[in-house]
Amino acid sequence: MKFSARSQAISPFLAMEFGKRAAALEAAGRSVVRLNIGEPDFGAPPQVLEAAAEVARSTPLTYTAALGLPALREAIAGFYLRAHGVRVDAQRIVVTAGASAALLLVTAALVDPGDEVLVGDPSYPCNRQFLAGFGADVRLVPTDASTRFQLDAALVRAHWSARTRGLMIATPSNPTGTSAPPAQLRAMCEFARERGAWRVVDEIYLDLADGDASGRPAPSVLAFDDEAVVINSFSKYFGMTGWRLGWCVVPPDMVPVVERLAQNYYICASTLAQHAALACFSPEAIAVCEQRRAEFAARRRLVLEGLREAGLQVPVEPDGAFYVYIDVGPTGLDAMRFCERALDEAGVALTPGNDFGESGASRHVRLSYAASREQLHEGLRRLAGFVRTLGLGPGSAA
Repeated sequence: MKFSARSQAISPFLAMEFGKRAAALEAAGRSVVRLNIGEPDFGAPPQVLEAAAEVARSTPLTYTAALGLPALREAIAGFYLRAHGVRVDAQRIVVTAGASAALLLVTAALVDPGDEVLVGDPSYPCNRQFLAGFGADVRLVPTDASTRFQLDAALVRAHWSARTRGLMIATPSNPTGTSAPPAQLRAMCEFARERGAWRVVDEIYLDLADGDASGRPAPSVLAFDDEAVVINSFSKYFGMTGWRLGWCVVPPDMVPVVERLAQNYYICASTLAQHAALACFSPEAIAVCEQRRAEFAARRRLVLEGLREAGLQVPVEPDGAFYVYIDVGPTGLDAMRFCERALDEAGVALTPGNDFGESGASRHVRLSYAASREQLHEGLRRLAGFVRTLGLGPGSAA
C-alpha cells in the first residue's frame, strides 16, 4: 500500500512517544512519574460530571448543528464578557471537536498551497503540522529567552516577506508557558492586518495565565483585534481533555466557510460533551476552576524551586499554562538523551525540545506540572538524583 507524502512527512509527537515508553516501563513493573503530558490531573469540574450523567439519562444524543449548540455558543460569549471584558457575538463562535478540530477548520479555510505562514520556534508541533498538511510553507522564526520564547513585532517585521499570508501565535505558549506581552501582541497583529494577512491566536491557556500587576486577567487578543481568529479549548482551564471539545472565534464572513467545512469533516462536536459543557459556566464550576488555577500557580513555584535545587536552569519563568522549559545544555546531554536517560535511570518522563521546533531544541526539555503535588515532589527528587549522577547539582562529585 502506498501512503501519501503528507503522512510520511509528519514526525512522531515525542510527548506521546515518551508516554508509550513510560507505559512499557510501568507494564514491566517500574515506577514512572509522568511529567511529559499537558493533561490536568483534576479532570472535569464535578458540576460537568453531574450534568453529563443527567444528559445521558434524559437527552436524545442526536447530531447538533455543525456550529454547535446555540446555548453553548451563547455561554462561551458570556464567558468572554465576564472573564475578559470583551463582547463577542455568539454567532461568531464555532464549537469544535477539540481545539485540534478548530485548527483543522481554520487552516482549511485560510491556507492555500504555497502560502507562507510565520510561526514562532519553539511552538506546539501540531499547529504547524496542520498548516503544512494544507500546503503552507511554514516559516519557523527562532526565538529565545530575550523575547520570552515568543514572537515580537521586531521578529515579525524581520521575517516578513512578499509571500507571507498569515501569522500564528500561541500565548501563553506550549512548551514554554510564557506569554507574549499584550503590547507586542497588538503590534504584531496590527502589522499583519495592515498587510492584509490573517492572524490566528491560540489562547488555549489564556485562562491559566497570570494577571497583571493590578490583578486584571490576561487580555484576549479580541480586546484589540476583532478580526483575529482565536482558538480555545475546554481541555486545559476546564480540565476536559478526553471530552474533545473546543471552539474558535472567527470573523463574521468566515462563519459560513467553517460551517461547510465542519459539516463535511466531522458533522459536529460530541453532543454529550456539548450539553455537559454548559455546566462549565455556572458560578460553582468557575469557582472550582479558579481554585485549580491557583493550585497550578503553587505547583509552578514548587517546580521552579525544585529545579533550582537540582541545578537545572529555567531561562524564562513561565507565567501561564503548566509547563517549564528547562535548559539541559550544562548537563552535557542533548535533550533527547537527557529525556531517555531520565526515563530509563530515574523513572521520570519528560518531553525533549525536539518536539517543538529547531531553534535551541536540542538543549531544552519540557516539564509539565499538570501532575499532582505528590508526583511533582517525587519527580523532582528523582531528577535531582539523576542530575547528581551527571556531576551537577548539590552533593555531586564534581
